[in-house]
Amino acid sequence: MNIYVGKLPFSVTENDLRTMFEEYGEIESVKIIRDRHSGQSKGFGFVEMPSNSEADQAIKALNRKSIDGRTIKVNPADPGGKRSKRSARKRRFY
Repeated sequence: MNIYVGKLPFSVTENDLRTMFEEYGEIESVKIIRDRHSGQSKGFGFVEMPSNSEADQAIKALNRKSIDGRTIKVNPADPGGKRSKRSARKRRFY
């Protein structure tokens, strides 16, 4: 299961995130999303866990946990289908 981890302090590294989640089971991958130009964390990332039951345990245990003064948000990642489609706008040429 792919897990979204948001509201992360900018100081959290991928190793920190891996350590947090390893307590609940096997980790397939960890990715903190970074700004393309500056390389600084954007404050969110993803953790992939092969076992759904272990992932559910991690979500329940870590959601709303405080890390470095910030309350993180942990939930199943959206597979990408919930974005609203923008209606096609007609351009007006004056």
